[in-house]
Amino acid sequence: MSGINKGIRKVEVSLKWDPSPAGQSATDLDLVAATYLASDPHGDPAYVVHFDSRSPDGTIYLNRDSKDGKGFGWDEVMTLELERLDARYARVVVGTVIQQRSAQRTFVGVINPALRIREGYTVLAEDDFGSVLGSTAATIGEFVRQESGSWDFHSGIKGFEDDPATFTRSMGRM
Repeated sequence: MSGINKGIRKVEVSLKWDPSPAGQSATDLDLVAATYLASDPHGDPAYVVHFDSRSPDGTIYLNRDSKDGKGFGWDEVMTLELERLDARYARVVVGTVIQQRSAQRTFVGVINPALRIREGYTVLAEDDFGSVLGSTAATIGEFVRQESGSWDFHSGIKGFEDDPATFTRSMGRM
């Protein structure tokens, strides 16, 4: 790592969508982040952060949670303080899950979904989930710790058709 390139340090992941039409059940999308140990970067997550939870050390947390897309601007916002994450963690995978409580729904049934991942004012990724319309969940990117200790970002949307619990267990596997 050079003195100029510090890598990615603190990231904001944002998600938004429009509310369901009147008379239809609410659409509820959730951000999730799974951390992986350096000893097993593609195995089971060490822990998963989602609504009603945060990382044990407070480095990954949900700032905003919406159950219906009726927020102003970004409906769900998660912060990842990678520079503070313990060295035993080598990878963090971020994803989105569509809750299936009131109706079976895939991204094709979500009105105007969008995501943005940024560090400060620098946008690292933006997407509308158009490549995973038949999916109920999707990984949206991953952060990987380099040997120098700095973090790199790898963008990419990958769809899943699992229930939320299965998705969070398998989202980081290759």
